[in-house]
Amino acid sequence: MAVKTDIEIAREAQKKPILDIGAKLGIPSEHLLPYGHDKAKIGQEFIKGLESRPMGKLILVTAINPTPAGEGKTTTTVGLGDGLNRIGKKAVVCIREASLGPNFGMKGGAAGGGYAQVVPMEEMNLHFTGDFHAITSAHNLLSAMIDNHIYWGNTLDIDERRIVWRRVMDMNDRALRDIVVSLGGVSNGFPRQTGFDITVASEVMAILCLSKDLADLEKRLGDIVVAYTREKKPVYCRDIKADGAMTVLLKDAMQPNLVQTLENNPAFVHGGPFANIAHGCNSVIATTTALRLGEYVVTEAGFGADLGAEKFFDIKCRKAGLKPSAAVIVATVRAMKMNGGVAKADLGTENVAAVQNGCANLGRHIANVKGFGVPVVVAINHFYSDTDAEVAAVKAYVAEQGAEAILCKHWAQGSAGIEELAHKVVALAEGGTADFKPLYPDEMGLFQKIEAIAKGIYRADGVEADRSIRDQLKTWEAAGYGHLPICVAKTQYSFTTDPNMRGAPTGFTIPVREVRLSAGAGFIVAICGEIMTMPGLPKVPSAEVIRLNDQGHVEGLF
Repeated sequence: MAVKTDIEIAREAQKKPILDIGAKLGIPSEHLLPYGHDKAKIGQEFIKGLESRPMGKLILVTAINPTPAGEGKTTTTVGLGDGLNRIGKKAVVCIREASLGPNFGMKGGAAGGGYAQVVPMEEMNLHFTGDFHAITSAHNLLSAMIDNHIYWGNTLDIDERRIVWRRVMDMNDRALRDIVVSLGGVSNGFPRQTGFDITVASEVMAILCLSKDLADLEKRLGDIVVAYTREKKPVYCRDIKADGAMTVLLKDAMQPNLVQTLENNPAFVHGGPFANIAHGCNSVIATTTALRLGEYVVTEAGFGADLGAEKFFDIKCRKAGLKPSAAVIVATVRAMKMNGGVAKADLGTENVAAVQNGCANLGRHIANVKGFGVPVVVAINHFYSDTDAEVAAVKAYVAEQGAEAILCKHWAQGSAGIEELAHKVVALAEGGTADFKPLYPDEMGLFQKIEAIAKGIYRADGVEADRSIRDQLKTWEAAGYGHLPICVAKTQYSFTTDPNMRGAPTGFTIPVREVRLSAGAGFIVAICGEIMTMPGLPKVPSAEVIRLNDQGHVEGLF
């Protein structure tokens, strides 16, 4: 019998009205703002009224470095949420919204897979409730107001060569990385070089995901450094007087989105910063709201633990005062084989030696997460081609690292296939062994923080950076930004900046190409290697197969 695709399974879902899903969490219908019958936003007044409630237990789902074999981190996040509900815990799933860029580029949808999905799948992967459009509009409003200010006399004395605020769009378009604007004569302004980033790399996205309420959002927007004067003094968004209008555009986008899993359990899907070029976490307001409504909250961090988990711990948890109770690291037998040197075409053949060789990547992630003081369990996301001997090899290796690996079959069986992991997570979370601490203290120097991540998480020998980059970091320290955490932008495929170096490489350095100040979001971005903040489409983009069928249903979203 043919295996159903994710979208076929999602289309057959027996969804409940979104008001019923809200009722499971004790959200009155008047505090839900429905977007159709199966999704809604949660009102700010209701969220404000939860502040005195105690918080539940926060569970992070992270993964090994992604491979073309697929790991299934979001699938496991959703499956674990369903599994916890199945064993009698009041659990909420918190994941990010999907970007149109990768949907039409490399990977298709981003709402889980098989029988561990969040629905409505098509809407979530496309326009959803319009949050990304609002973020794009707010970001580009600021861009327009900067150029407009210069056009009408430039009373702030902005140096047009030192405008650091680029434009954004939620699509992969390499042609827009570097552009010239305002060509065409006097009436069009003053020509200058600029460019586009993808919306999920926007500081506005990061700000929305780290703000606790609308007042905090407006203050953070005002703190954005958009340019420098001819005397090299910073010009802020509030100087351009754009922060109020931007907040208006983001008013609804700031409210978390409530949807449901295939098993009718609540899921908050809100915010979507990329993990390789931004901080990669679900919004603080969604996570904290869920923690006050449920006993357990299962959330994911983007890509491998070296990027997603590190930023979750060092940026999100640090800034929001969150203390995770346990972490799940997702791995697959197939990915272990790829890390062990097996080609993708040969993954269906048993190769225990390759599995054992590839486990070093998993081992490094286990050690890293343990280093944050968070207890760890490994979820082996099952594929039909896995053999008992290969699974046993992974379990044996993980046991040697002082952790446990559990085989999970949620993709095929839903919550029934992940009960064992759910019980283990509860045991870890309620065992009282979590003692969370960030990797580095706030008072450490900015360059030293970059080194701490490179050496402590990636296991690099050191960091390469031109004197101009070091001097820029010292300038920001002198300006009062030295306490900010670091957000490393680098490839997700390797601990190094070379995407082809799999496994657990040693004997390398991390080259820092550029640093950017995100004063509103509250972190410094260190761009390493050849990572792009505006991705391009692959040779054969997913967009080529996405279409409407004769019944008007979307086809091609995986």
